[in-house]
Amino acid sequence: MSESRKKVVVFRKLPDDLLERIRAQHDVTVADPRRPDELPRFRAALHDAQGLIGSSFKLTADDLASAPALEVVSSISVGIDNYDLAYLKQRGIVLCHTPGVLTETTADTVFALVIATSRRLVELSALVREGQWTRNIGEELFGWDVHGKTLGVLGFGRIGQAVARRAALGFGMPVLFHDPFDVPVPSELAGRASRAPFEEVLARADIVALTLPLAEETRGLMDADAFSRMKQGAIFVNGSRGAIVQEAALLDALDSGHLRAAGLDVFAVEPLPQDSRLRTHPKVTPLPHIGSATHETRRAMAELATDNLLKTLAGQPPVAAFDLSKV
Repeated sequence: MSESRKKVVVFRKLPDDLLERIRAQHDVTVADPRRPDELPRFRAALHDAQGLIGSSFKLTADDLASAPALEVVSSISVGIDNYDLAYLKQRGIVLCHTPGVLTETTADTVFALVIATSRRLVELSALVREGQWTRNIGEELFGWDVHGKTLGVLGFGRIGQAVARRAALGFGMPVLFHDPFDVPVPSELAGRASRAPFEEVLARADIVALTLPLAEETRGLMDADAFSRMKQGAIFVNGSRGAIVQEAALLDALDSGHLRAAGLDVFAVEPLPQDSRLRTHPKVTPLPHIGSATHETRRAMAELATDNLLKTLAGQPPVAAFDLSKV
């Protein structure tokens, strides 16, 4: 093997041309650890791996410890909660991700849930499909306006700001936001979006959209107390990570009538278990984690992840490395 060629494990399907790009420079093992028949090959390949590229699989400290030569993990995602950050930092392993390229697509999904829950689109579409639309609908099936309502955004990073632009500029919605960091208001949202404490966002917003990353500080953040602080009849939308929400508390808030509806693209356990009440609850619009799931965006994510991997293995700065110094 040439000294410049290294060993790479691809643990999530890549487009054929991107896989060939990696194979042209390195020795590749393709193994999806989410498939029981491929998990042993994945585990075996870790022992010599110098680069990993993939997503949607939790890499523990034990997994990483079995890869003593590992130099880089290139995740085909913006979220990094599947990786043991402290261990990566300790080992000096570079962690790359794909911020930016999925911002607008994910914001589309979040705002689609805002509209769908407010106007009861999925519920009313099912009415038509099931042959139950036999007369003009009555008030019991009316939805609620989106335009002009106050949107609360929890997490004002790239995606949160993109959601706020759709709300403020497209639907005339005043926006309140909360973020743990001192994020400036973009110029196009000046006078339309205002920073507020967490409790104030919950208390004043008609619709609360969650766009925070999952971290120890945010895990379980939306608990019974948080939901009780939301306005009577408010709507809750989650387009970030399921573990930020205490799902039993959300169900209680929906059952009691305190919350009007919820739109959820993410869940604590995915795929959503068949016995989960969130799957069939009449006030919940559930989606199968489709935030970035368009042909264009998933391609862009895979391209960026491939660039990150190849640059790092070549000793060059990657396009998008996660800053582990903050861990």
